[in-house]
Amino acid sequence: MRQADQAAVRLWLDQHGLTDVEPTPLLKTRLSVRVQAKVVGSLLIAGFLIGAALTHTLRLKDGVTPSWLPLLLLALLVAGLLVGQWLLSAWVRRVDRKAGAQLSRRVAHPVALGRREVLGKPLTIFTIASYASALLLAVSVLPIADAGLRNGAIVVLVGLIGSGAGLIMQLRQVFASPAVAYDEGSLTADVIMRIDDARALVMPTLVWSLPPIFLYGESFGWWNAASIALVVMGAIAFSVITLRSKDIGTAARRAMAAR
Repeated sequence: MRQADQAAVRLWLDQHGLTDVEPTPLLKTRLSVRVQAKVVGSLLIAGFLIGAALTHTLRLKDGVTPSWLPLLLLALLVAGLLVGQWLLSAWVRRVDRKAGAQLSRRVAHPVALGRREVLGKPLTIFTIASYASALLLAVSVLPIADAGLRNGAIVVLVGLIGSGAGLIMQLRQVFASPAVAYDEGSLTADVIMRIDDARALVMPTLVWSLPPIFLYGESFGWWNAASIALVVMGAIAFSVITLRSKDIGTAARRAMAAR
């Protein structure tokens, strides 16, 4: 490994309490792909928000732009974001499988690591509550006599259902993926990466973004305040859970001790 790569892996190990684990090319490969995936994922979210804002300006041009065009563009943006996030997750898993196939000796977790060990109960409840709140908000505005608002609510529902299904499948992959490790230290690092992957997946960026962007009509109403409240309350709850949760290194060692 290059000295810079070795220093980066050493820093990551020290930050997670693995001071007795040596930096290896295996760890460097797995960490590098995750860093790159997070950067690309952030760019996807940014591109989605910018694109949604631009389509919103199209909708404001009454009599110039067909009413269905902005809605179609917004739906395509949601679909593109979901596909992009799925491909990023598949890329990370593919790199892990390739790295694991090159190991001359490979160890596995004696017991399966599921939702309780990897994600934890508080984050599980928070994720379900976030999706349920956004879905309830979208459903509640459907009876309102505003075609633009109803169309936006339909896009929110489709986006939430699609992202929710994708999240479940990606989390199952995180839970079920075989360990990429050859000793106790790399096995603990594997659990840490697994927990970090799961926590990144349940970050409700899309859940917070969809209602404020799509739930707008000809005039402001309670749905606008509810959309903002969903973001504010969700951010507060997520911060509290994060602060009160054990750090990833501690959670990983606890999961290892449960063997």
